[in-house]
Amino acid sequence: MADPYATLGVARGASEADIKKAYRKLAKELHPDRNKDNPKAAERFSQIASAYDLLSDKDKRARFDRGEIDGDGNPTAPFGYGGGPQGGFRPGGSGGFDFGGESSDIGDIFEGLFGGGAGRRGGGGFSGGFGGFGRRPAAKGANVAYRLAVAFEDAARLAPQRITLRDGKTIDLKLPPGLENGTQMRLAGKGEEGPGGFGDAIVTIDIQPHRFFVREGDDVRLDLPVSLSEAVLGAEVRVPTPDGAVMLKVPKGSTSGKVLRLKGRGFHKKGGGRGDLLVTLMVDLPVDDDALVEFVQGWQDKGNPRGRMGV
Repeated sequence: MADPYATLGVARGASEADIKKAYRKLAKELHPDRNKDNPKAAERFSQIASAYDLLSDKDKRARFDRGEIDGDGNPTAPFGYGGGPQGGFRPGGSGGFDFGGESSDIGDIFEGLFGGGAGRRGGGGFSGGFGGFGRRPAAKGANVAYRLAVAFEDAARLAPQRITLRDGKTIDLKLPPGLENGTQMRLAGKGEEGPGGFGDAIVTIDIQPHRFFVREGDDVRLDLPVSLSEAVLGAEVRVPTPDGAVMLKVPKGSTSGKVLRLKGRGFHKKGGGRGDLLVTLMVDLPVDDDALVEFVQGWQDKGNPRGRMGV
């Protein structure tokens, strides 16, 4: 039950940006893929992931700062009481009572309030210090870190991914809109077992690079080779997309560098909808084509394609 601020090495008043910066720095240093010979790094990686999960949630962070939950997100005291990070029993309201302090004996206090020795005798009254008031719940087991490689096309169309857990069980993971490389997903109760229950599994998404698709925000870019005749005369050609091949109309007289847009063929956006596929035409000239060479030698092109560059 570590202090999440101490785990990330930031002050209690740290900004959201400072917390995110500290987390990214530690995650990069302690990632299991970079520390395969250091088992403690994986445990530390899970700890910083849990700390960031708590501090990046405004509600959880506020509750922790008020002492209502501990570093694992568990309540610090029953009945909603909690006196702050140092513990204690502090019901609110003016004129209320304060049982804080390390030297307080809560059993003796209740004896004074409700009759001498009532908490020590059997047959009624308060037993064992008011039913164990103030005891913290048992800690959950450690979180377990996983890294999941996802194909580029699967990430773009949010195809479900099957993941095998440490215990050998497999689950189908549903990818969220707004998915990015490094996105972390939490699987509740899929971590190590502890006295207070199971920890969580933290899955980091690793989107694989593609041999001809390139991501640009929510859009995807593609350089598409077209023949000289397709560019000059216009044509309908098959184009690969993350969702499969589609037909694309190449306008007559297209030149290399012309960009055509296929809407809704990019990545799913966090707020809804999808990005586009931006297709850049690249005219592919044949090599050693005698007929083409003979044609160009007899063709006079009086234009200057570099004129707008001032040369």
